[in-house]
Amino acid sequence: MSYTAPLKDMLFAIEHLAGIEQVAQLPGFEDAGRDTAAAVLEECARFNEGVVAPLNVIGDQQPSRWQDGAVHTTPGFKEAYAQFTQGGWQGLQHPVDHGGQGLPKTIGAACVEMLNSANLSFALCPLLTDGAIEALLTAGSEALKATYLDKLVSGEWTGTMNLTEPQAGSDLALVRTRAEPQGDGSYKVFGTKIYITYGEHDMADNIVHLVLARVAGAPEGVKGISLFVVPKFLVNADGSLGARNDVHCVSIEHKLGIKASPTAVLQFGDHRGATGWLVGEENRGLEYMFIMMNAARYAVGVQGIAIAERAYQKAVQYARERVQSRPVDGSARASVPIIQHPDVRRMLMTMRALTEGCRAMASVAAAAYDAAHHHPDAQARQESAAFYEFLVPLVKGFATEMSQEVTSLGVQVHGGMGFIEETGAAQYLRDARILTIYEGTTAIQANDLVGRKTARDGGQLARAIAAHIAQTEDALRTAGGDAAASLATRLGAARTAFLEVVDFIASHAKEDPNAAYAGSVPYLMLAGNLVAGWQMGRALLAAQQLSGQGQDEAFLQAKIATARFYGEHILVRVPALKDEIVHGAASVMALAPEAF
Repeated sequence: MSYTAPLKDMLFAIEHLAGIEQVAQLPGFEDAGRDTAAAVLEECARFNEGVVAPLNVIGDQQPSRWQDGAVHTTPGFKEAYAQFTQGGWQGLQHPVDHGGQGLPKTIGAACVEMLNSANLSFALCPLLTDGAIEALLTAGSEALKATYLDKLVSGEWTGTMNLTEPQAGSDLALVRTRAEPQGDGSYKVFGTKIYITYGEHDMADNIVHLVLARVAGAPEGVKGISLFVVPKFLVNADGSLGARNDVHCVSIEHKLGIKASPTAVLQFGDHRGATGWLVGEENRGLEYMFIMMNAARYAVGVQGIAIAERAYQKAVQYARERVQSRPVDGSARASVPIIQHPDVRRMLMTMRALTEGCRAMASVAAAAYDAAHHHPDAQARQESAAFYEFLVPLVKGFATEMSQEVTSLGVQVHGGMGFIEETGAAQYLRDARILTIYEGTTAIQANDLVGRKTARDGGQLARAIAAHIAQTEDALRTAGGDAAASLATRLGAARTAFLEVVDFIASHAKEDPNAAYAGSVPYLMLAGNLVAGWQMGRALLAAQQLSGQGQDEAFLQAKIATARFYGEHILVRVPALKDEIVHGAASVMALAPEAF
């Protein structure tokens, strides 16, 4: 089998780190405890291992293709998508009122990981639909909800995000697409949008485009942007599909990776104007689009974990089979499988530890999201929301940067065979490369972490998180055992470095912003590494407590060993990052632009 879902590790994180039984105490999630999580994950694994994963290589070799305005997806995608919708997977986390299953994000995130491990290109279509659903639930009128939500939640229709234009990438103040009110509540939309994931395809009956545009007379810059629903096919009063709207795909991109996912150039209003409807209020479009963006950013972080898991499994399989060289300790006279060599073991352990650490961090973030939206106590909701918001750039930024390292190590484990496309290791590296770029580059996540999440409150939330980490250190010190003691030491050093950086950021963000932002990405990497390491510390404690209680002892001992490795090989990077941030800002800006 090309992919085996890591159910034991997922359920361990959901139960012992995210606290699924506490999530199941929240209103609306009463039936979503561990047993439900296990049943849903097992069914999800069967679907993704059997249906979606086998299409991954085919998608790379036979990408989506554009012909005369129509996009034909990879053979097998349409049939797999039909099974995806029939299984109710699109609506897993969405409201029961609209046909969803209403399960917590704590469970849904693991299912999202499986889908992306199985086939990153395929999974991008549901990911964008999720974002469109979130935006309509938050800001859509009752009429828009009634028209679109049930179909989106079922997956019968898919959704897109339309932000980027040829002249407007991350700087959305430059958006030129315009919307003209028609007097009947509708608008005519004119403009070009690029990089639109699944902007055209043949897997669903309709595509619901959420489009940023300017109404005539709107303020300049980001304050004058509105959000519109512009469907591929207009919807009749009875819910049936009507005429084709004036939105057309004029080409799709030829990409380094995720080749099966059609990345479209869409032209709105080339003929008569594309008919659209305003979401919420005029000039608040960016605010609503950020609802989609935040959902997508978390999901892209999970994509990083997913592709890392797939690369790790491939590398382990190869390392078990590839016989090369005698062992350095002289334990065998003949050549042995390369998994016996220390450096190969180091690479595999790095891949494993990074993936498990990021999975744990994402799982804990999902539980915070659930509490932020469902906890009966307003103060608890506010605290959980703040924690989740702090973690989103870490999940998106650190987990996707991590995926670059892990997929690259996967190629290295394969040696020369990793550079050959037939082995499949290279596809994971190519597919992963987009993850640090779309839905906001790593630098954009880092700027958010510096500005909104750290400097704005003077580092107050960051220090509160550090206090929780200190409690885990104390627990590790008293837990007993070399692994716990070792991890406590490394976690303490990393936390101390983090606090020094938080002080530096908080004191420099206003008076010397170049100094604060010169270290923004290193700060994100430091914080992500620390929080993932913290969760590995919690995982080690849970594994030690469960050990000897009739649980899966081999799994528990592997978890302890992996957590120790994380501390001794990955957390130790944190103090060096601290030095880079605190002492290296001046050299970043030392050369004048013309000197490059």
